[in-house]
Amino acid sequence: MKVVALISGGKDSCYNMMQCVAEGHQIVAIANLKPKHKDELDSYMYQTVGHHAINLYAEAMGLPLYRREIEGSSQATGRDYQPTHDDEVEDLYELLKTVKAEQDVEGVAVGAILSNYQRVRVENVCGRLGLTALAFLWRRDQVELLEEMIQCRVNAVLIKVAAMGLYPKKHLGKSLSEMQDYLLKKSTEFDLNVCGEGGEFETFTLDCPLFNKAIVLDEVETVIHSDDAFAPVGYLNIRKAHLEDKPLDPSSSPQSRLEGLPMKRSSDLMQEMFPGQSELSCDECQKLQSSHSAPICDKLSVRSILQVDSSSQTSGNHLWLTNLIAYIDNGPDIASQTQTLMVNLQDTLTSLDDHWSLADLVLVHLYVRDMADFAAVNAVYKKYFGLNPAARVCVQTDLPDNVSLMMDCYGNSNQSDRDTMHVQGLSHWAPANIGPYSQCVRVQNRLYVAGQIGMVPTSLAMVEGGVRAQARLSLRHVARVLAAMVTNYRLDNLVTCVCYLTHSSYISVAKEELQGTAPEGVCCTPLYVVVPVLPKSALIEWQVVAHIEAGGHKTTVHREMKTRGALECVLTSHKLPHTEDGHPGSISITAHVYSRTKCDLDPKETVDLLLSCWKAAVQDTENQSLCEPFIGSRRVFYPASLFAYEQLYEALKSHFEEEPFSLVPVTQLETCNLILALAT
Repeated sequence: MKVVALISGGKDSCYNMMQCVAEGHQIVAIANLKPKHKDELDSYMYQTVGHHAINLYAEAMGLPLYRREIEGSSQATGRDYQPTHDDEVEDLYELLKTVKAEQDVEGVAVGAILSNYQRVRVENVCGRLGLTALAFLWRRDQVELLEEMIQCRVNAVLIKVAAMGLYPKKHLGKSLSEMQDYLLKKSTEFDLNVCGEGGEFETFTLDCPLFNKAIVLDEVETVIHSDDAFAPVGYLNIRKAHLEDKPLDPSSSPQSRLEGLPMKRSSDLMQEMFPGQSELSCDECQKLQSSHSAPICDKLSVRSILQVDSSSQTSGNHLWLTNLIAYIDNGPDIASQTQTLMVNLQDTLTSLDDHWSLADLVLVHLYVRDMADFAAVNAVYKKYFGLNPAARVCVQTDLPDNVSLMMDCYGNSNQSDRDTMHVQGLSHWAPANIGPYSQCVRVQNRLYVAGQIGMVPTSLAMVEGGVRAQARLSLRHVARVLAAMVTNYRLDNLVTCVCYLTHSSYISVAKEELQGTAPEGVCCTPLYVVVPVLPKSALIEWQVVAHIEAGGHKTTVHREMKTRGALECVLTSHKLPHTEDGHPGSISITAHVYSRTKCDLDPKETVDLLLSCWKAAVQDTENQSLCEPFIGSRRVFYPASLFAYEQLYEALKSHFEEEPFSLVPVTQLETCNLILALAT
């Protein structure tokens, strides 16, 4: 796509431009915000030191430069951002609005590495202008990134220092290569960010492979801003500089200049995931599918016509909504049917005593009749959500004949102890969530992660290599999202793990890849569910809920097994106790009902056996005295070929009474004799 690069003159914005070009994008303009009547501005958003030489920067690249003076200040400094009068972010909006009108750009290159403050504001501006943020340095390992920049011939010098261990008179003007070993040493001593991402230092780029000419500093002035004995602050004011010719082939393209450089590229993704292995192909998919065993009743067609009411339950800050349904006769098309569903959701929330709202939702499960309708469904869905929407899982399931959509939701009104990750820029990190859902929502000590599929983060295209590549990449996305929310978090403490697949033969691969990602296991029993279609024709999707701060605490495992005739129920519960700082514990329960017969299954008998195991687990849980009562939504998955929806629904409702549960018809469960699976 055609891209405008936000540049400060520093190494990060420069190297991100190189990353954009390496990924096939075209830099058509550069843009910069400069201080008004000052050498350097103390801005939350922008690096302004070195702005005197930005004109040379543009000339060195041979690109048009768009500049605007910063007239606003840091007015809205909270975690989120909404358009605010006189805020410096609005200067960025006006600048990019001009560039888009004159250059017809589609994307904006931004060199953010870890700053959520900067990322959120750039993404806000991009969203308002219909542009895509390209942030290929986002959440890169900084030691690796610094080495990569140096190896890729980014010649940048320190132009400002503001950290312990860095001294203006000693280190200003030094190049990255000269400072690398020293920065690594001080990162150990003072926890200094080796890329200066914490504001420890700023740089000015003199040369890189994208420059047609190199910048030479002729005259600089050292300005001491603060002469603190431990962390003095100083910067270089560029008084005079000039351009110097480089020995370049005039016919060379920006892309050709990057060839052979050790840059991180999306084209190397397969080798990164499968080091030392030859490239995978879809042969494995075909072999797996050919070994597929027939379902228990050979796809017996059970006609199901559904008519049930939605249900809700609240307990303290918690809310569960289930059986939100869009019927085919709710409108002439899927858009109007979705509209009816969303109005029902909104009305249900506002009718509750505590006046809940859509902003309180944490996780949404959306089941569609036909994934081909997804774009139309999403177009309506997104109108109801603003900043920090709920995480979401969307899959196609075998819904009853008169149903187009089903939804269940979990909400929590504790906004003071809530954090949301809604990254919308393309990067090497994990897929952007450009739609109306977040990668993850944390409430207290639980992390609710949106469904993850094997998309290449830089392009949002599905990774090649079949189900194994998709399984490994999607699990990497899960792990990276969790680690971004909680430093160094691993997959050990999952309390819910549902793996959706489009073929039962993929289950063995999913299990192997989960074992490889979490070799010590997870604190729950994963549930494997076969559905007809997943978003973007993915082969596998993971949806997890994780527990924070359980390290060092013993997980209690309870198993229950009951039989009744040809039926057998196996239930496993995992309990993580409350943490030392008083956060509540977590519990996950999975139950599987197996049948030795082929057909003629009794829904009531099956549910009775399931619930007898369930009650034993609940009683055991209550005896363990968790910090909060064990309640919550139960999702019951069943093969649509075996039961009519309304029969199972009535059987479950007679046991759960007013407690919420969701009934999800799928193609098949983990094995062909598994007829019912419950997950909390």
